[in-house]
Parts: sequence; structure tokens; C-alpha cells
Amino acid sequence: MSATDAIVHFNTVNTRFDDTWALHDVSLALKPGETRIILGAAGSGKTTLLKSVIGLVPVDSGSIQLFDQEVTSMNDHELFPLRAKAGFLFQEGGLFDSLTIGENVEYPLANQQTRVPISPEESERRVRDALRFVELEHTINKFPSEVSGGMRRRVGIARAIVTEPALVLYDSPTAGLDPITANTIMAVVAKERDVRNSASLIVTHRYQDGELMAKFRYDPKSEELVPASEEEQHDPARARTKFMVMREGRIVFTGTELELESSSDPYLKRFFRH
Repeated sequence: MSATDAIVHFNTVNTRFDDTWALHDVSLALKPGETRIILGAAGSGKTTLLKSVIGLVPVDSGSIQLFDQEVTSMNDHELFPLRAKAGFLFQEGGLFDSLTIGENVEYPLANQQTRVPISPEESERRVRDALRFVELEHTINKFPSEVSGGMRRRVGIARAIVTEPALVLYDSPTAGLDPITANTIMAVVAKERDVRNSASLIVTHRYQDGELMAKFRYDPKSEELVPASEEEQHDPARARTKFMVMREGRIVFTGTELELESSSDPYLKRFFRH
């Protein structure tokens, strides 16, 4: 895959923190509509990879292209327009306690550098649309402390997608949630991918998150998740969701769910359900 085909393209990226590899010879490419489920032990480089995409973590060497632009040499001012084209769900949702749900979701719009300013009416419409997308429009005037943890995570997704980004980065979207709520969150993530054909990078410790993304797709007609075809799930050439496993900064596996579960490697076997 060439850089011009991909929204995100890493080419032999290296980053060290003191004597520890955070990213070691990392190469990957991600096209519209594709999902990468990023697994690995603590400290293996998962979150560093995610933050490097939008320049939140500088790299020592290699190339990162985002929307066909090289980001490794950009300063924060130059990166701002590119960051505005991507959505980011932080761990635990990352909401501002002092702002209402609506103000939290509006935050990316208010800080987005655009040639044509967004009117207050358009901003409110987008906020309501984003909250409606995650089925939380009724919470627009509440504060984060007034809703459940699962709702706060869905508000975080609404904030990440309010600018209708072509790329969404999810950092542990289901961490600390019960299984039912976690599945609800991942259903929203799948809906975002399939309705808008957005690309997704998902760091998770929960293998079931990847299973849902690989096995199901969102059907806008029925407004439900439906099983993906066998080809979409298992054919390496057609699978839209692939699993990546990281170890000590390296990507040690990339492939379909079936390919991962067929592995006899002891390290890889730690990350899938038997």
C-alpha cells in the first residue's frame, strides 16, 4: 500500500524514551473504512503509536503521513488543522467537569480553525446530531457528573466525531466498563465506521472489542448491527478489521481474527480468547 492510498501511513518509525523503545521500526497503513485493533502488554507502545499519529508524541526517526502530509517535522501550529480533521477519544472519556455535555461536545468545533466560521446555529445542529448519533441528545444540558460512566464514554465519542472526521483514534474506549456497557460502546464505534466510512485505530485490552468490530457491521436500514460476511471477517485481502499486536515498541503481528487465533506464538496467545 502506498502512502497516497492511506489516511495514515507509518514508515519505519522509531521513538525511544531513555533506554526503552516506545516505537521500534513501526510501519503501517490505514485506508478509509478500515479498523486496526491494537493489542499488547502494558508499555508495549500502543498509546504512543496512537498519539504519534497526530503529533502529540514526537518521533526520533522515520516518516508519518496523515492525510498525505508529513507530520514528523511539523510544529503544533502547523499540526492544528490536521488534528482538527481527526477525532480522538481519550482514556476515560476526558470530559471537562465544568462544562455541560453539549459544551463538551461543542469544544472541537469551537477550537477548530476553519476558513469560514461556524455559526452558533450550525454548531448547535452538529452537537445535537452527534449526541443523537450516540443516543444521548436528551443529556445536552446535563453535566458529566450527572450521567453514568458508560454515558460519559458515549459523550466522548460524540465529541470525537462532531467534526465528522475521516479518522478516529480510540484509546481504551471500554476500560473499566462492565461487559454489557462495553458492547454498547463498541456498537457505537462500529456505527461510526460504517455510516461514515471513517478509519479507526483502537487501542484496547479487551479482545471482545476487536471481535465485535470484526464480526459485525452496522446496517443503516435496520439501524442494527448485522453479521459481516465470511470474506469480510476472514479474507486477508477483504477484511476491513485487522488485529495488530505490539511488543516492546514493535508490531509483531498484523492480520485477521482467524489468523491471530491460529497462531501458536505464546505471546500472541495471551491476547485472544480460547
